[in-house]
Amino acid sequence: MDCEIICVGTELLTGETLNTNVQYVSEQLSRIGAAVHYQTTIGDNPGRLRDCVDIAAHRSQVIVVTGGLGPTQDDLTKKTIADYFGMPLKRDEGQVAKMKAHFDRYNYKLTENNFRQCDIPVGAEAIDNTRGTAPGIHIEKNGVSVFMLPGPPEEMKAMLDLSVLPVLKERTHQLVLSRFFNICDMGESMVEEAILDLVKDQDNPTIATYAKPGEVLIRVTANGTDKAQVNALLDQVSQAIEARFGRHIFAHSSDPLSKAVADLLMKKGMTLAIADSGTGGMAGEILSAIDGMSKVFKLGLVLNDDQMKAKLLGDDADEVGAMASRLFALSDCDINVAVSELSQTPDDPLSAGVQIAICAGGKTKTETCRFKGTGRMIQTRAAIKVFGMIREVLL
Repeated sequence: MDCEIICVGTELLTGETLNTNVQYVSEQLSRIGAAVHYQTTIGDNPGRLRDCVDIAAHRSQVIVVTGGLGPTQDDLTKKTIADYFGMPLKRDEGQVAKMKAHFDRYNYKLTENNFRQCDIPVGAEAIDNTRGTAPGIHIEKNGVSVFMLPGPPEEMKAMLDLSVLPVLKERTHQLVLSRFFNICDMGESMVEEAILDLVKDQDNPTIATYAKPGEVLIRVTANGTDKAQVNALLDQVSQAIEARFGRHIFAHSSDPLSKAVADLLMKKGMTLAIADSGTGGMAGEILSAIDGMSKVFKLGLVLNDDQMKAKLLGDDADEVGAMASRLFALSDCDINVAVSELSQTPDDPLSAGVQIAICAGGKTKTETCRFKGTGRMIQTRAAIKVFGMIREVLL
């Protein structure tokens, strides 16, 4: 089933609003075995929208349109598409009643222009909006299925999940399953090299890699009509990936390394302290945002001043190994991490060195790393290295 997505909204083109809708719709359609071949983003212009719909109607079986269903004058999606298919608009009294009930429930003032949202193309089906006021529209015409969904992401997601995907899933008759392998301490090129023979001439399953700082995600996806057969296809590739990457695989999901480390800490009940005099406390900041971390992350110090560092961690705290050992004496935690930034290389201002030390089980391990990028990028990469070193201790 060939699908196409059209996102309507001038704010999407000017950069005022991040278009998260297209990512969500594409992901959900792919999961039910629908093939998304085209994505288009256009402004609130009826002429250009009509042109886009005309092109889509001649090459795709399903068109999902988001945005432009609201009450204001620039919300032209519904009328433009209805005109294209020769379907006049007619007010749906059932939707009017639902809108009045919605406004009464929240004690909102209902203005006359809101009723424009209840105008439905004759011969089309209104799709209830469980999170807002603008109903969606489902048109079946000339062998094409068109689903018009509201622009606000929460409204769009609920409508897609509850009313659109079940309809399309019945048509695909395909089961699509994916498995994930999140890898650390290996660059994307190294990962790709290790699976080149699996990727070559791939058909079903398919293998895709996605790189992030310090992490590479492998997604293996297979499709078919029988669940056992689909899983058998995945098993064969999964076993090969497990054998090749072993301990480098830190999660069988898209969760980041920080989440895997947090889960290990909480599972083992081991406590953590971090003293950071180089990267602004990035590692601690990321870990603190994870639910439940307060139970094990006991102390976080951001030390930007040498005198304060010496006062808290001793006169020899300039040496990162000593810094980690002093932190253990201060915190009495199971794992104590010290991070210290080195000076930048004069001939490469976008490169900086970071020293990381971990004191755990009576032993201290120190590593010196050099990262390239902006200050924030270097901090992020250093934090990920910290997570990797903590993981090694936990394993």
